[in-house]
Amino acid sequence: MGGSLPGGRGPPEPRPRPEPVTRPADASCGPPGRMGRWGRAIAQAEGARAVRTTSPGDISDRRRTRRRRPAWPLAAATALALAAAACSADGSGPAGAADAGERPAGVRLDGHTYQVPQPLPPAPPGTPIAATRHGPDPRTGAAERWTVLHHSSDAHGRDIAVSGTLLVPRGAPPPGGRPVVAWAHGTTGIADACAPSQAANLGFDVYAQEAGAFLRAGYAVVATDYPGLGTPGPHTYLVGPDEGNAVVDSVTAAHRLLPDLAPTWFAVGHSQGGQAALFAARAADRAAGTRFGGAVAVAPASHLDAMLPGVIAAHQPGSLAFALYSLAGLNATDPGVDLARLLGPSATRTARQVFEECLTAPHPALARTTTEAALPLDRAQLAVVGGKMAAYGNPDRSAVRAPVLLVQGGADQDVPAAWTAQVAWNLRALGSPSVTERAYAGAGHDDVLGRSFCDVLAFLGAHGGTSAKGCVPFRAETG
Repeated sequence: MGGSLPGGRGPPEPRPRPEPVTRPADASCGPPGRMGRWGRAIAQAEGARAVRTTSPGDISDRRRTRRRRPAWPLAAATALALAAAACSADGSGPAGAADAGERPAGVRLDGHTYQVPQPLPPAPPGTPIAATRHGPDPRTGAAERWTVLHHSSDAHGRDIAVSGTLLVPRGAPPPGGRPVVAWAHGTTGIADACAPSQAANLGFDVYAQEAGAFLRAGYAVVATDYPGLGTPGPHTYLVGPDEGNAVVDSVTAAHRLLPDLAPTWFAVGHSQGGQAALFAARAADRAAGTRFGGAVAVAPASHLDAMLPGVIAAHQPGSLAFALYSLAGLNATDPGVDLARLLGPSATRTARQVFEECLTAPHPALARTTTEAALPLDRAQLAVVGGKMAAYGNPDRSAVRAPVLLVQGGADQDVPAAWTAQVAWNLRALGSPSVTERAYAGAGHDDVLGRSFCDVLAFLGAHGGTSAKGCVPFRAETG
């Protein structure tokens, strides 16, 4: 989940255009993918799209207006939740990019979908597919911002492409290189247009603040979009293995592109991303040759089996977006779940409209419905679907062997503090050797990021990261 504070954004900052690079001769060409079972209908509605290369405008001009999200009480349960069509590329892989001695092609967009070779040539997770350099990034203060496309794998072991952002701090790296923070974002939506790599502020202003603070502390930051968010196919929202793999594989891709990075890295995430960070901790061994220092989960999504009954009972249509996103994510990964059959024709039409918009959109379709009409599942169906959501996404079903820091705001209306406390208890009961909790009285779902930052930095420093000396908490921006 993203933040719940209202507000807008200032004008976008210009960036230099990417440098041209020639497509590798063996890259495959083919049509882009779309949004799974909803793809054909959505593509027909949107019409043909022109293929274009990512440019500073593609990032800077993407604007999102924040709206206040509904508060969900604990009793009511919650808000959890290249080289293709045109075979040439602009953009540049970095000097020293390691991939069979070649620089990867530049990243290309078809509308808001990054272009992926069809079929995708097999390669190990984390292998770069494409990379575009945008130059200095005034929004985060990075010396360099990159858009990166790389291989990953989903919960079923299928080779997939995932997009993301790589940010490099200013100044010369220290001896041994800069450690890496793998940032996992909160909910932005499930349409390709909602991919944080396509937004100047990485989805929300507070996320750009968080990334900038890590950069100033000496970390490189790699921020995954997650599978199906900006890339062909559906976004497997709150499917933990998919998200965790993407976080880990983004670190491998960063090291392949910038070999002078330090081997030490951390997973840090908020809300949906807090859940992803815990799954990444269990999958950290995927990043061969690196050293995983630990995971920080800020207000992590949990208790997914309680989501749908809670949303229905709350009678707050604005809360439906998270529930519908979760059903779409489950539909995308579990062949036994047929979303259209579960919802029926009327609710399916509502869901499709919600799926085409990002979280911060007004969602007029939700204003015209009720929770019962949008989620017409009986008690037996709710139990089955909730059990599947929990199996794929609850982050406290097995131990985490690496150090874990759980951060929670006491006034969080999206992820209740009691839930995160239960996650901590469950992780310890399962044998996790090092689980630390930090709670911040009066902090909400978003502003806890600024309030907790120095404690997060100290945790990273205690486990192989940079020093937190001189750290000052930041006030979370809105927008």
